[in-house]
Amino acid sequence: MVMGRVRNWWNHSKTVAFIWFFSLALFYSLFQMALQNSTSPSSDSGISNNQRRSIMYDKMARDLDERGAAFLKHGETSQSLSLSDLFTLKDGSVRPVLKAVNPPVRANVLYMSTEYSVPISEAVKQVFDPYFDKAIWFQNSSLYHFSMFHASHHIAPVPASEVEIEAEVAAVRAVAEGLCPLEIVLDRVILTSTGVLLGCWQVISGTDPISIRAMLRTALPRAPEKQLYDAAILHTSFARLLGHPKASLMDPDNTSKQLELFHKLVTQLNNKIHGFKAVVSQLWYVEEYDVLALALNGRMKVRRFQLGCS
Repeated sequence: MVMGRVRNWWNHSKTVAFIWFFSLALFYSLFQMALQNSTSPSSDSGISNNQRRSIMYDKMARDLDERGAAFLKHGETSQSLSLSDLFTLKDGSVRPVLKAVNPPVRANVLYMSTEYSVPISEAVKQVFDPYFDKAIWFQNSSLYHFSMFHASHHIAPVPASEVEIEAEVAAVRAVAEGLCPLEIVLDRVILTSTGVLLGCWQVISGTDPISIRAMLRTALPRAPEKQLYDAAILHTSFARLLGHPKASLMDPDNTSKQLELFHKLVTQLNNKIHGFKAVVSQLWYVEEYDVLALALNGRMKVRRFQLGCS
């Protein structure tokens, strides 16, 4: 009788252990599939992440027509900064205004290598440079990046000691080791009402930005609740228009003609680089000591991590 009870207990225990192990393995497999599937449905809408991005990009593309070219009036940028906060015209050339930020902004960005950024940068300059007399700022092609998540930003600063920063760096390194390189394709180029020329991308394979941001949110619990960008977006700045086209080409007071020109140039650039593919394989943790240092060639400290999933 005792031996029978022991046998039954052992068989029951093995069954329970098997069920637990199977459930754990199944959960892990499903988690990995969800993490790496760039076209998985968005939990809040039932549409894929790429469809969610397309809807967002459609809305962003309408911004210039709906709001007009605010940058011609020196309006605000997308991060609540005026153009005069960022640039000055001196000796006939545009120069960035580098302002120290305290505490430093701590940004996590995906980095695009120059293998891909240089051809894009050359195409942007070929299309836009002839029409603007120094009234344009081209993003440094060695710093093309996709903003993912901020541990601290200028709108909601989160001070951190050196020890806390090193802990954040270690946490981001651990996240990077679990991310798969992203193969991406340029969906479209758009010009916003604030004058930013953006490349808007879709994911072919690899870890989706939504998953990357979720993992960084978990790894960086002290980060601002309100982040700067939508969780799905994958975009990079190519250039920023700062003023009117050359006076010799167009009447600066003719707003409608200028809008026509902007759309024409964006279309030309899309015809050149739409469908351009790239592979993104690095995540950077960047301490920006100047406001928008990554965009303006300011002072920064960069920690580079290879995406570890193969």
